[in-house]
Amino acid sequence: MPADYPPEIVKEGQVTVVALGPEYENLDEPRLDALTDVLLQVAETASPPVVVLDLSHTSFFGSAFIEVIFRMWNRLNHREGGKFCICGLSEYCTEVLEVTHLDQLWETFPDRASALSALNS
Repeated sequence: MPADYPPEIVKEGQVTVVALGPEYENLDEPRLDALTDVLLQVAETASPPVVVLDLSHTSFFGSAFIEVIFRMWNRLNHREGGKFCICGLSEYCTEVLEVTHLDQLWETFPDRASALSALNS
């Protein structure tokens, strides 16, 4: 993944949103190197530790990205007040989380607005 395409990281209220753009449509292993470092850094430094991962432009991810999400969630989960959710999942990505039962671990929302509403309340 070229370093020229970092994910968008914005603060909305008390929530840090990490939005993966169209460059991250297919999150296969070669694209994960630089992205992994960014996501784990956000999990360690977001203040407060409340993060939404917006995957609205991502139509495919595999087990390597699931591991990255898990590591991100785990770092947030161990911080006081840590919260994490995912929004904008494609049908395929939703199915992957359901099959792996990770949809029971991570709260998901159809869009950023509903995720922000839930986490900012």
